[in-house]
Amino acid sequence: MAAREKAFFVLEAISLCHSAIYTALLVCAFAAGNPQPATFVLGLAHGLIWIGMSVACLTAARLRVVPFRVAVAVAVLGGLGPFFGSLEFLREDRRRRRSREAALQSSRSLAAR
Repeated sequence: MAAREKAFFVLEAISLCHSAIYTALLVCAFAAGNPQPATFVLGLAHGLIWIGMSVACLTAARLRVVPFRVAVAVAVLGGLGPFFGSLEFLREDRRRRRSREAALQSSRSLAAR
């Protein structure tokens, strides 16, 4: 696995964890009656991870590890809901898999000739 693929996988995993933390924050804040310090800790974790992911994704976009669309979803929309970034990571992962499969099919058909 190339370094860029590893970096993409790590960013995708962190994005999915961030979405899980944000979900826990929403449940804690609205469904569980805003218990402290749990709501504070989850809110702080969400904010810090969002800042870190924003910087990491913008850098990754500049290095062409992730498409600019993914970086924008994380940096701009991620503060309101990290689900946007996670969905973009999953869409990009699916697109990359299809591209690899198509390339593999193409190379197999060329080898068969």
